[in-house]
Amino acid sequence: MDSKDGITRCISDSSPAHYVVKVQSFSLLTKNSIERYESGEFQAGGYKWKLVLHPNGNKKNNVKDHVSLYLALDEATLLQPGWQIYVNFRLFLHDQNKDNYLVVQDVIGNERRFHKLKAEWGFDQFIPLKDFNDGSKGYLVDDTCAFGAEVFVCREKSKDKGESLVMVKDAITYKHIWEVTNFSKLVSECCVSKPFNAGNYKWNMKLYPKGKGDGLGSYLSLYLALAEPTTLPQGSRIYAQILLRILDQKQAKHHFGKANYWFSASNHENGSSRFILLSNFTSQYLGYLVKDNCTVEAEVTILGMVGALS
Repeated sequence: MDSKDGITRCISDSSPAHYVVKVQSFSLLTKNSIERYESGEFQAGGYKWKLVLHPNGNKKNNVKDHVSLYLALDEATLLQPGWQIYVNFRLFLHDQNKDNYLVVQDVIGNERRFHKLKAEWGFDQFIPLKDFNDGSKGYLVDDTCAFGAEVFVCREKSKDKGESLVMVKDAITYKHIWEVTNFSKLVSECCVSKPFNAGNYKWNMKLYPKGKGDGLGSYLSLYLALAEPTTLPQGSRIYAQILLRILDQKQAKHHFGKANYWFSASNHENGSSRFILLSNFTSQYLGYLVKDNCTVEAEVTILGMVGALS
């Protein structure tokens, strides 16, 4: 056994437990410009893996005069955010003369952590090309060789969960005006404005002509809602101050409500079910509904955001 730079090399009579890649006419890889070869997938420890071979060294890592060999987690992009897999693995090269194996691995106790952003580990200098090409050593015989792998998943875990709250300094207020026409002819339970931008999010105003919840039948209900709540990353929340206003078109004595709310994918609509009495809203003596039209305004100020801890 030989240990150097955190890597152990030893000889074993046992063949690889999980996968073998036999390469015939090895020299044709280089001749045909195959600088990186990925094996088919194999399963170990509940995950899918591949062997990755650089026959003349990994050029991206400036490796020369060596064969580079790696273990890669297949379909790593499908892992849940923050998911990590801790692995001990051994990579093999068959000595065809003695029918045993050169085994290269990290020093015992060193686990490699595979995750979405780091799905490949292994050895830049798996074996010097000089030794590999020396027929007397048995690794490349009649231009044929065989590599292998054993993979042992030690543990799995999700990266420490947490969140980051960012409060906004010098927050900007965004304003949107919505003209509602032919109010008496509205038949929908809920009327929705066109989407508008406030901060980095899209919003709608939602008006319930006959009320909603405890305001049903007696009040006009008015809400602000996220227009695309399902696009929010999991765990994200938005803290916003909203002001909803119905304009008095006669005396400019506008009716409004103002409050701070948390918005999220599961709580994407906030406002008032009893925003204004329908009898006041439709009164001819007041200026909220004139010629069957009304004007609704929203002011949105993003005060803070919560996202996953990076």
